[in-house]
Order: sequence, then C-alpha cells, then structure tokens
Amino acid sequence: MSVAASQTAPAAYALAFRDTMLQALAQEKATTAKVIAAIPDPKRDYRPDPKSRSAWELAWHIASEDVILTEQTAAGKYALPDTRYDSEQPKTSADLAAWYERRMSAAIDKVRAVSDEQLLQPVDFLGMFTWPLFMYLLLINNHSVHHRGQLSTYLRAMGSKVPSIYGPSADTQG
Repeated sequence: MSVAASQTAPAAYALAFRDTMLQALAQEKATTAKVIAAIPDPKRDYRPDPKSRSAWELAWHIASEDVILTEQTAAGKYALPDTRYDSEQPKTSADLAAWYERRMSAAIDKVRAVSDEQLLQPVDFLGMFTWPLFMYLLLINNHSVHHRGQLSTYLRAMGSKVPSIYGPSADTQG
C-alpha cells in the first residue's frame, strides 16, 4: 500500500487490520515458542552451512527482532540495530521460548493500545519505504514466519523433533 493510498484508508479498516494481525501474531508467537523450545541446548551451535546462522543465533534473532519491531510499531518509529535486550539473552532454549512469549505478549498489548489516528500515520522504515503504521504488523508476522521456517528445518538435523506448526508434523503424528 502506498502512502497516498494510506491517507484515504478508513480508520475502521486500520483498526480491523490491527486486531486481525494481533490475533495472528499471538497465535504465531505460541507456535514460534514451540519451535524455539525444541532446539536441543547441547546442539544450539548447529548450522547447516558456514554462511548460515547457528540455531541459537537464528532463535535469538527471531525472538529479539519480533519483540523489538512490535515495540517500535507501538512507538511509531523504527531504528536498527536495536540491542536493548542483548543483556537479557537467556541461556537455554526453554528460557528463550518463555522470554519470547512474555516479551511478545507485552509488545502486542502495547500495539493494541495504539489509536486509530496513529495507525494511519505514514512511518518511515529505515529509509527503505514508508507505510501507514498498521501495515508494519504484516511485516512483523512475515519476519517471524520466515525465520521460524528456517529454524524448523534445523531441528531434525540436530536430533530434535519438529513440533506441530500448521497441523501435525511427521514427528507429532501417531
């Protein structure tokens, strides 16, 4: 959606889009936490290729960036790199999954409080593009799903099981 188109978007549309995307983000959050929790801690440095992130690097990227981008959406301003949570990085995959669920839930609540007027405001994203604020929720969702898909492909190679994502996996079927 272009900036010009966003200026005529009705507030009701922005609010409905926000509410729909926040429901989706909450559902994806739970699924992403299951994938993160499935990382076997002794094998967290696994990477399928030297150019790839390790499982732990990828899991931290998903968790921290999802939270940061969601908080920045609530604030209506984007700036990267943002390392505000680096000192909180958990030590185990179970702790990271719990951290992500807790922090992402709080970030979603912050976006839920954003007014319809704020949702319609055009916001620059790091000089790359400008969208109305509510559209960034789709970017956050896509970021999470994309990287979670990458991480889920690491799990079997690390000796773990792939949890149910959008239905049973070969590892969760009886």
